[in-house]
Amino acid sequence: MRYYGLSGILPVNLGICKLKHLQMLDISYNNFSGNLPLCLANLTSLRQLDLSFNHFIGNISLSPFRGLTNLEDLSVSNNFFQIPISLSPFFNHSKLKYMESWGNKIFAETDDQYLNPRFQLERLILSSSGYGGAFPKFLYHQHDLKFVDLSHIQMSEGFPYWLLQNNTKLENLDLINNSLSGPLQLPLQYSHMNLSWLDISNNFFQGFITPEIGTYLPKLSYLKMSGNGFSGSIPSSLGNMSLLEYLDLSNNRLSGRIPEDLTIGCVSLYKLILSNNSLQGQIFSETSYLRFLYELQLDGNQFTGSIPHSLSNNSFIEVLDLSHNNLYGRIPRWLGNMHFLRVLDLSMNNISGSLPSNFCPSNIQEIYLSRNGLQGSLEDAFYGSSELIVLDMGHNHMTGSIPSWIGNFSQLSYLILGHNHIDGEIPVQLCNLTQLSLLDLSHNHLSGPILPCLRSTSNSYRQQEGSYNASAPVSVDEPLEFTTKSTSYSYQGRMLSYISGIDLSCNHLTGQIPIEIGYLNEIHVLNLSHNSLTGKIPASFSNLRQIESLDLSYNNLEGNIPPQLTELNFLEVFNVSYNNLSGRTLDKVAQFGTFDESSYRGNPFLCGWPLPRNCTEIVSPPSKSRTSIENEESNGFMDMGVFYISFGVAYTMVLLTIAAVLYINPYWRRVWFYFIEVSIENCYYFIIDNLAVLSKFRFCSLRR
Repeated sequence: MRYYGLSGILPVNLGICKLKHLQMLDISYNNFSGNLPLCLANLTSLRQLDLSFNHFIGNISLSPFRGLTNLEDLSVSNNFFQIPISLSPFFNHSKLKYMESWGNKIFAETDDQYLNPRFQLERLILSSSGYGGAFPKFLYHQHDLKFVDLSHIQMSEGFPYWLLQNNTKLENLDLINNSLSGPLQLPLQYSHMNLSWLDISNNFFQGFITPEIGTYLPKLSYLKMSGNGFSGSIPSSLGNMSLLEYLDLSNNRLSGRIPEDLTIGCVSLYKLILSNNSLQGQIFSETSYLRFLYELQLDGNQFTGSIPHSLSNNSFIEVLDLSHNNLYGRIPRWLGNMHFLRVLDLSMNNISGSLPSNFCPSNIQEIYLSRNGLQGSLEDAFYGSSELIVLDMGHNHMTGSIPSWIGNFSQLSYLILGHNHIDGEIPVQLCNLTQLSLLDLSHNHLSGPILPCLRSTSNSYRQQEGSYNASAPVSVDEPLEFTTKSTSYSYQGRMLSYISGIDLSCNHLTGQIPIEIGYLNEIHVLNLSHNSLTGKIPASFSNLRQIESLDLSYNNLEGNIPPQLTELNFLEVFNVSYNNLSGRTLDKVAQFGTFDESSYRGNPFLCGWPLPRNCTEIVSPPSKSRTSIENEESNGFMDMGVFYISFGVAYTMVLLTIAAVLYINPYWRRVWFYFIEVSIENCYYFIIDNLAVLSKFRFCSLRR
């Protein structure tokens, strides 16, 4: 009856309770609900019972389980049962070996420390919610355990070293997300040769990691101790774990260097996570024997030096995160030859120089290089990486224009190039990026108009439910910085699935805002501030129903604020300050009742609340007819035809006036002719004298 899609109360009228010789009952993965029928206690021959993935309720202590003493394997996971941490209802089940209950409610029940259970479990899973006390007493009497999972039940003691002592066959121990504290105590009298999996992450352990951990647990293949308060150095004895494949010591207070014994002895390691500690020095030595790493996360430490060449031996690496360190030097060329590399994060370092030419790992999906000192152009990098989803180059010193091959990244969802020195126009090839959800080109030197075809970049990536979430970067938790609501926020992980926006602020963009921008109906953030945009605010902005932040300040926009903007119910930040807008504000209508004067200041012809200017006192800017504007533009400052006529008339009048005066007055006539005669004589002698000097100079020059 597994996966039958059955629902409702478990029916008893079908005679299920009369099957006294039934040995196995599996009704998992259905939608049964309610309490278990008490008549199930009649199934005394039942050896295996699986009720997992239903909606059963009730206290296990009051259920028919007490009478099913022949049970060997019981699975009640993912229901709404209430289960006592002591497991007292099963103390008489001498044959019980497998108990699996995760996703239920664990509650405290008084333990009788003198009452020993008759069962010897091999597999115990009580990973659920609730409780908050000590380890149950029955565990002290178990000696055959192989698999134990007591995660998420908020136990508050120290590490249960006695569990390892009493159960030499133990292979798997999960104590995730409890309230365990104190040092990590291990019984060091002898090595535990069977434990291969240990996960004590997200607890409150403190102190040094036991230096002999690698000697005591030499067969570990999986060790996760992240999210605690461990301090000191990483034990070099970890190098004894030749079978170790997964090591996660992230989010602790570890210091010192990565021990060389680890990089030499852990030859099977494929995943190494040491993020968010205080580790120092160079990352790896050149003698590292780690050849099979496919994920290396060392972010959030204090590593120095350059990216080690020994990493080039890991040809299968998929995730490389060295961000938030003090690395310097250039990006090595061999990184571009790592064909399996999927995520590269080198952000927040001191890496400089230009990007290697032909730097385009064929399977790369996420590239984070922000906040470094990178220079040069993007022209010769990335162009062959057709699977790219994230490209974050913000806060560098990149120059040149945005290359046209950017349009080949059909999967690109996050393009962050802000805070660089990129110039030129926005390439039309950006309109080919139909999956784009975050576009940040702010704080550059871009010019020209805003592309109307950007209308295609925000509608299609959510056409099908879940398609946008599917493209969100999930491999690393590197935050993407994006200015939202006038503040720069960092979005990471699944939070990126809930933010989309365009930031073109602080450039030299001109022209009008395309009305097509108003059809980006899934956008949350639009920042076009600090440009030279003209024209009116498009009324189509009323279609931006999801927008939370709209910043058009410091432009040359004119006209009225469209009243249709009051339909933007999620708007939290609105800024149109320092433009040439006129008319009335939108007063206290809807969301606009929350915006203060700073949203509107710098518009001398704008009036109404919250501005101090009353609309009856404001003189509107003079309006001009289209004909007069065209005449002004075509003729310039004055009418040239009128100018030529006026000049001719005035010149003629002056000549006639002089002639009339000389004709009427003989004295002025004699003076005028004398002045003309003297002027002619002076000119004559000036020419004669200068010709003589020039001839003499030329003669001297020829003799030399």
